[in-house]
Amino acid sequence: MKDAKKDSEKVVWDQIQMRSASGNPLVPGPSTRPIPKLRVWLILFVSVTYVIYTLKLLTSSAQQTCDHTLFTSSLHRSLLHPNKTRLTFPPLILNQTADTTPPHHRHRDVREKQVVVVQLQKAPTKPNLTEIHDVVFGIAASSKLWQQRKEYIKIWYKPNQMRGVVWLDDRVKYSPEDKQTLPPVRVSSDTSNFAYTNRQGHRSAIRISRIVTETLRMKMDNIRWFVMGDDDTVFITDNLVRILRKYDHTQYYYIGSLSESHIQNIFFSYGMAYGGGGFAISYPLAKALVKMQDRCIQRYPGLYGSDDRMQACMAELGVPLTKELGFHQYDVYGNLFGLLAAHPVTPLVSLHHLDVVEPIFPNVTRVEALQRLMLPAKLDSAGIMQQSICYDKNKSWTISVSWGFAVQIFRGIFSPRELEMPSRTFLNWYRRADYTAYAFNTRPVSRNPCQKPFVFYMSGLRMDSELNQTVSEYERHLVPHPPCRWKMADPDELEMVIVNKKPDPHLWNRSPRRNCCRVMESKEPGTIVVNVGVCKDGEISEI
Repeated sequence: MKDAKKDSEKVVWDQIQMRSASGNPLVPGPSTRPIPKLRVWLILFVSVTYVIYTLKLLTSSAQQTCDHTLFTSSLHRSLLHPNKTRLTFPPLILNQTADTTPPHHRHRDVREKQVVVVQLQKAPTKPNLTEIHDVVFGIAASSKLWQQRKEYIKIWYKPNQMRGVVWLDDRVKYSPEDKQTLPPVRVSSDTSNFAYTNRQGHRSAIRISRIVTETLRMKMDNIRWFVMGDDDTVFITDNLVRILRKYDHTQYYYIGSLSESHIQNIFFSYGMAYGGGGFAISYPLAKALVKMQDRCIQRYPGLYGSDDRMQACMAELGVPLTKELGFHQYDVYGNLFGLLAAHPVTPLVSLHHLDVVEPIFPNVTRVEALQRLMLPAKLDSAGIMQQSICYDKNKSWTISVSWGFAVQIFRGIFSPRELEMPSRTFLNWYRRADYTAYAFNTRPVSRNPCQKPFVFYMSGLRMDSELNQTVSEYERHLVPHPPCRWKMADPDELEMVIVNKKPDPHLWNRSPRRNCCRVMESKEPGTIVVNVGVCKDGEISEI
């Protein structure tokens, strides 16, 4: 019994030794070592996970390829047929891609797609620049003064290039020659139903204030701007176009300038454009004006003129005046020399009241003087009347060039700050007013005989095609000069100034700045040569 018991214990012990600590047999056998369930489940879990992950990757790759193909083909069709095709992006595919792509890869894909869009999309087309044929002139004229003042219009108006209408209060003689040199003539509509109660003015102001409205109702095509002027207004049309190009013609714009008389501006408005100097109204603003102007005019029967009625309607429309100093009303009397010789740094656009002031060039008629001014306007309109200041250091002279108009030579040194202020060669619109009644700074005409300038007016102009520069000649204005005791070189010996200047049509595309001038060597006795042009780096007007 004891031996049998030992044998049975030995068998049990051997079986225990043949099993691992987990209970699995150490030696394989058909009956004693079956496959455990835990290993089977582990293998199945890994296999299923691998299959699912592989299918997920394949599906995601196919979706990305499809998305890129749809994007490229749709964009290609959109560029070829912009009116028929629109870019569409399947939101489901984009969402799936976003879920399965790592964040840094998503950002890279977005950047790559943006680059494709930038490269394939058409560049936005730039709007065409405003040209003179986009402008329509409305000219206020009087039948009583027509035969005299139509000569001013002929100076600047070009029927083959420009569009405009002259609005008169009555019929006038219109010869075949006038048809070839002037705009068409119309008689303004009857305004007797509008109230006018100002005792100092004239009711013709009502018809003149409606010129823009009546011109618009003629239904001309392709208009960007309406420009108002008087029959004694002369425009430098190239510079007018330069000014208008600065502004978006599809927006509301009311562009012009003030009077030279401070009293005038106070009496009327500092926010009003003076029609004699000319003003411009964009086409959309003109359309808005047409709808309400007649009602607007009825609300202001006590106003004096046409300009303040126009400004009153602009105020109701909420459109302020955009000031451009190149429009000149010239509410002054006498000689314009001081104003023109120190023209502000802006394009010369218009001149007005030409019947009131003296001819701008001496010893010629007003019309002849303006015709002479048109010569430099044809060669370099951007630079006409622009002032340049320089010094002859050897002779201690100050030289001021108003290109295309006049040159002044002073004994001694005058600062640019002084010379850029107009000298008072003119009289105020209100004769009892003094120099404080101007709307800008002025300086007195010097009483010192040694500081009186020697003036040279432009007498001729030509284009040097070899050097690509204009050559303008300025002859001495022979007026007696009082004796001077200063011991220095005397400009009285000079007879002519020659100014060389290259045309600069892009002058006003840059920031405003006066041109610089340099005194050159001259071999001709009694002649001084001056070069005018863009200031070099570091070049300033100093002695």
